[in-house]
Amino acid sequence: MTRRNRERRGRPDRRGPTAFDRARDELFSAIRQCGVIGAPDEDRAAWMTETVDYMAQRHPELSAQELKQLKDSGMRFCEPVIPHGKEHTALSDEGVNAA
Repeated sequence: MTRRNRERRGRPDRRGPTAFDRARDELFSAIRQCGVIGAPDEDRAAWMTETVDYMAQRHPELSAQELKQLKDSGMRFCEPVIPHGKEHTALSDEGVNAA
């Protein structure tokens, strides 16, 4: 390995985060802070549309495709991995303990 390659390996990326990276990080931070994760689906969708519109204003260099990707990522981030609620519990199943 040459000296130049060794120096390059330990050096941080000089390009830094892209506009999309910054917008995504802002969106995920806003999702965590505002409580939209527990909101009903229609409220969550409305919030996401408004927030991505705001991100488009803050980051005008983002393309329409990047904004759609941002919205899709945000909606997935808001969904719990394991759905929680009374319809998904053993307590809601009447015949569970009937055996």
